[in-house]
Amino acid sequence: MEENVCKELETLKGMVLTWKKDHLGWAPSEGGGEHLARDFLEEIETHVYPYVKRLYECKYLSGAEAKVFLDFCYEQVEDLRNAVGEAEVKQVPAKGG
Repeated sequence: MEENVCKELETLKGMVLTWKKDHLGWAPSEGGGEHLARDFLEEIETHVYPYVKRLYECKYLSGAEAKVFLDFCYEQVEDLRNAVGEAEVKQVPAKGG
């Protein structure tokens, strides 16, 4: 992979991580933030996926390289989903005595 393509992917990674951080900041403390992971996934599929697909189609990325990058993106969605879910669990009051 060419150095300029590596730099592009690093920039995209930074953008994805910033989006994830922003979405985490929007999570309501009382729960109900399930939509945040869907919104984050939609941003990736709307903005990042087509760009990576185009890099692959133009042969700047191999299929394996594109897959590794997109796997990273989807792992961030799962991480956000888990973090929002954990925040909701922490907010549930304990029952019993």
